[in-house]
This record gives sequence, C-alpha cells and structure tokens, in this order.
Amino acid sequence: MSLRYEVKRIYRDLLYLGREYPLGYDYFRPRCHQAFMSQAGETDPEKVREGIQQAEYVKKEIEALYRLKKYRALKQSYG
Repeated sequence: MSLRYEVKRIYRDLLYLGREYPLGYDYFRPRCHQAFMSQAGETDPEKVREGIQQAEYVKKEIEALYRLKKYRALKQSYG
C-alpha cells in the first residue's frame, strides 16, 4: 500500500474517533488537521512511516480514553 493512502486512512480514522472527543469535535479537528499539515511537505519515506506510527499511537490513546470513559460510566451506574 502506498504511504499516501496509509496517511489518508489514519487521518480519516482519527477524525472518526474525534467525533466523541471529550472537548468536542470542534476542538479536535483543527488540531488534528494542523498536526497533519505541519508534516505535509515531508517526502522522506522513513519519516513518513514514523509519522504514521505516531498517529497510530495517538489513535490507540484516544481509544483507551474512550474505554476508560465507558468503564467509569458503567461503574458509576452499577455502584
């Protein structure tokens, strides 16, 4: 798979996860966009792969945040 499509895929995934971000999508989207645009001119494939790995890490952290939020809500409702 081309690195371009890999970057687009992770960007879409992050935007999808950002819909439920605690501070709101209006807070999340511009920051996510700025993070990707700051690296838009990068042409070195190794640095692009490092960026993709960093984005995957952020994606996992956001998913963990959502699981924690869900766990706390369940714990609170069931005592």
